[in-house]
Amino acid sequence: MKEEIAAGVKFWGCEEGGQFVGVMGMQPVKDVTLIRHAYVKTGMRNRGVGGKLLAHLLGRADGKILVGTWKAADWAVKFYQKRGFQLVSEEEKNRLLKTYWNIPARQIETSVVLVHNAARPQPR
Repeated sequence: MKEEIAAGVKFWGCEEGGQFVGVMGMQPVKDVTLIRHAYVKTGMRNRGVGGKLLAHLLGRADGKILVGTWKAADWAVKFYQKRGFQLVSEEEKNRLLKTYWNIPARQIETSVVLVHNAARPQPR
């Protein structure tokens, strides 16, 4: 985690009943923001924790937001799609993963990328 923080990932956590139940990170890379390391405690899934964390991060981001996940994690893909993210094409996925992430070729093959365009509300 220290390496991720040193690389610019900023983490937010969610606590319920005095217990840490979820974490999600956000990292600016070049001209986009990456959602990184989104985890919710198993017993707390499907209770809105991930949605609260993501909404908090989206409220702090501006412009293009990318999230990468495993192709096989259809529940994760649906989670992001439900919140306005769209899957990119295979060709675009490969380009984005090579541009904004530092991951092995095998992980590129088994991953998908979703995109969201956020517009932070302007102060009045």
